[in-house]
Order: sequence, then C-alpha cells, then structure tokens
Amino acid sequence: MSSPRLVTIDCEYVKPGLAAAYLRVQGDEAAFIETNTAHAVPKLLAALAAEGLAPEQVRWVIVTHVHLDHAGGASALMRALPNATLLAHPRAARHLVDPSKLVASAEAVYGAAQFEKLYGTIEPIDAGRVRSLDDGATVSLGDATLRFLHTRGHANHHFIVHDPAREAVFTGDTFGLVYPRLQRARRFAFPSTSPTDFDAALAHASVDLVCSLGARRALLTHFGEIEDLDVVAAQLHRWLDLSGALVDAAVPLDPAAAEPTIRARLDEAMARAAGEAGLTLDAEDRALLELDIALNAQGLAHVAAKRRAA
Repeated sequence: MSSPRLVTIDCEYVKPGLAAAYLRVQGDEAAFIETNTAHAVPKLLAALAAEGLAPEQVRWVIVTHVHLDHAGGASALMRALPNATLLAHPRAARHLVDPSKLVASAEAVYGAAQFEKLYGTIEPIDAGRVRSLDDGATVSLGDATLRFLHTRGHANHHFIVHDPAREAVFTGDTFGLVYPRLQRARRFAFPSTSPTDFDAALAHASVDLVCSLGARRALLTHFGEIEDLDVVAAQLHRWLDLSGALVDAAVPLDPAAAEPTIRARLDEAMARAAGEAGLTLDAEDRALLELDIALNAQGLAHVAAKRRAA
C-alpha cells in the first residue's frame, strides 16, 4: 500500500483554530474532507498545490453534514476540481444540489450582508456530481478504502469517515469540540447540541460508535487530530447526560423561560468543567465559548419545545 498522507487545514473560520478541513492523499489521488465556507477554498487549493498535486487529481470532496461551517464551500470547491465527486449523507445530498432552503434559512438568521461575510456564495451543484452514501458504504482512494457510517444525535444527516489505512476516523461534529486554545491544561472537550436535531440517546450511541472502530486517531472538524479518544468520550458522555437532563427539566417550563434557564445551567457547567480540567477561563476563552454555549442552549430548548408541543 502506498503511504497515506494527511494535511490539516485551518480554515480560519471567524478566527484561527475553530474549524478545520482535511486533505487526504493516497498515491496519486486526493480527497478533501469538509470544505468549510467559500472563503476557505483558496486555502484548500493552496494546500493541494503544496503537496504537489493538481486539481484534476482530487477524486472526492466529502462533507460530514451540510451545516455551513462544514459544507458551505462545497460548490466553490467543486468548481475548482473538474474530476471530483461530492460524497454526502442521503439526507444532505439534496441540499447540496439545491441549497436554496439552506441559504434562505441562514440569511433569515444573519441577514444577507452578514451571511456573505461568513459564508460567501453558495450555488447549486450538478446532481450528476453528487453521490449519496448509505450507512456502511465504502469508496476507494488510491489503494486505500474509506468507510462511511451514519451518526445521528447532532444532525440527522451526518456521517463519519473511517480511514483504516491511517487508523483514523474523521468525525465532523459527532465527537465534540476540542478547541486548541482550551487545551493548555488538561483535555477539555464538549459536544455541539445546536439546533435542530439533537438527541441525547443517539448522540451517546454515536460517540460509542467512534470508539468501537479501534481507530488510534480522531480528526475533528473543531478542531484537529487527537489520540486520547477514551478521555474525550468520557467527557462527552457526561455533557450529553447533562444535556438530556436539561431538556427533560425544560419541557414543563414556560417557553420563554426554557432557553435562558438552560443557558444559565450550561454557563455553570462550562465553568465547572474548565476548573476540573485545570483551566482558568480568561476573557478570550469566554468569548470563544459564547457562540457554542448560545447555540447549545438554543438546540436543547428547541428539543424541549418539540416535546412540549407533542
């Protein structure tokens, strides 16, 4: 087997150290795993060139799910790679072929100007260049094999990519957030429970699936390569237990009170977890965590609201 090569690309989404994409090379073929946004595409193409590879040598572009910090750059990247096929979860593929609902939803949240600043232009991708992958599907990359496993809990259209040649698994958001800035003491990991598909039981099962693969390394979109999968998994399971309990407690609350109540509990839990990791959060740390805590609270409140309505 030819030697597997991997390049971690900091997409500098909002700031450095928040979101990565990966260039995986095997022999004379390459794949990108995650695209980040249209603004990141020049960085991805520069990494390809630095490896001595031409755009024509990229066989696959892979997105773990269609949240825009993972797949927002897919159409721009595909335009630059004439021979590539885009691989996606069956529930994600249609949104890559026709991104109008994704764009409209995001523009409604951010406004058109801020959307452009964050994500750039997102265009439809020819359906003939998009391939849906069922759970357990495999594709070849050079003389290596990549295997795709569906993982729910964060998003219903999410998969992970098992790469046995590197004893690795690309986890998207399934295996939490491990920001480099917050690793200056002991390991500090937490999950993403952002709207709208969080399910605590399925998220627990997906974490366990990652660990069951026997991979030595997990490659997180947020952020980078880690080897202490057991330590991260234990932290994620604790957070997921808390997240499920917060949803349960929020169901009987007045809808207006649910999100602020959850947010306050998450703030407390984050401070406590940081202390347990030997980490004193400074102003920059708190600013880094602000968006994730807010999104996590929104996601849990959304689940509570659906249960309340049911």
